[in-house]
Order: sequence, then C-alpha cells, then structure tokens
Amino acid sequence: MKIKIIPFLLLLSLMTSSCCGTLATAKKRYELTPNQKLQSQWTFSPKEWQLTKDTLKGSGGPMHWSVIESRKKLPKNFQIDFKVNMTYESLFEVMLNIDKEKYIRTYLYQIDQNIVIGRGVYHKKSDEYDKRGGPTLFKKPIKLENNKWYTVQIKVLNNQLFFSVNNETFLECSLEKSNLSQKGKLGFITNGKAEITDLTIKNIP
Repeated sequence: MKIKIIPFLLLLSLMTSSCCGTLATAKKRYELTPNQKLQSQWTFSPKEWQLTKDTLKGSGGPMHWSVIESRKKLPKNFQIDFKVNMTYESLFEVMLNIDKEKYIRTYLYQIDQNIVIGRGVYHKKSDEYDKRGGPTLFKKPIKLENNKWYTVQIKVLNNQLFFSVNNETFLECSLEKSNLSQKGKLGFITNGKAEITDLTIKNIP
C-alpha cells in the first residue's frame, strides 16, 4: 500500500494556515500522512477514530455511528481521493459540505449493494434514527464486500457532484437542482469498522 509523505514545512503550513479556512488551497493539497497530528485538522472521539501509520481507522456500531469531522471547510471546487475497506458491518459514508446539521451523503451501502447520493442530517448529540442519515436521491448497483479495498473519488466542480468507485461505478448530480448543501466541512461515518488510506483533498482552481 502506497504511503504518501510530504515535507514537514508544507504540512505545517497546511495545519496553521487560516487565511482561507479550507482543507486545501489553490496551490496546495491536504494529504493524510503518518506525520500529521490528527486533532489539529479533525474533530472526533479518540475511542472511535485513530491514525495508525498511513491508515485512518474508524470504529462504531449500528446504534452509534462513528463520525470524524474536519475543522476547516472544503473549497468550493474540490476533488477527494482515497481507498476504503469496510472490515465490519455495512455502511461507510462520506459527509460533504457539512453545514450545521445538514450535509450531502455519498456512501457505500452493502445491504442494498449500492453507492448512493442523498440528503443528510446529523445531530451530534443524538443517536435517534431520525437524527442521522436521510433520503436517497440517486443510487447505482455495485458489488460490495467486507475486507476489500475500494478506490473512491468524489469531485465537486461548478456545483456538479461526481462520485465514482473503482473507476467503474459512477453517480452525478447538480447540487443546486437537488437542493444540496453547497458549502461546508468534510466528514466520515461508519456503522461498524472502516479503514481509510491514501487520502488527498485538493482544490480545483
């Protein structure tokens, strides 16, 4: 598995820069590396999310979804690339443009064997069923299994969302036409155990 290393000074500038308040700027991109202090960029419970070498590991359950949320906003136009392995249970979700309690759901769901784009809600202090998740807007079938790595790419460009898995299964929609959040932070959710590696977030000028 490829380990990405960036120079310490570049990492430091990403961690301390606040002029734009985003995870990535026009000239730089965010990369999850073994050198990074996770708490400087993300809000999470250390009991639920840990960075081991180059791999971010989340652990939750069906009654309590494990969430990690970025401290800075995503750029208006961005691209996210990573690999994910759902080692236990059925759901792994990327939370896009988290704005207060609303966000865009982009996720892999083993029970339905689909990748999905949906409208999400997340209440940090509640595990009630109607205080998390949300309706499906678009979906496409894909064979999903535990203990298998999937390559994920998510791109937002000019209010158009593109979501692909393994460069084979694709979804696309308009944020404006679908009434989806157009600004906010990034997060990840699992209802079991999931591993993320090779994570990069870059601005699209």
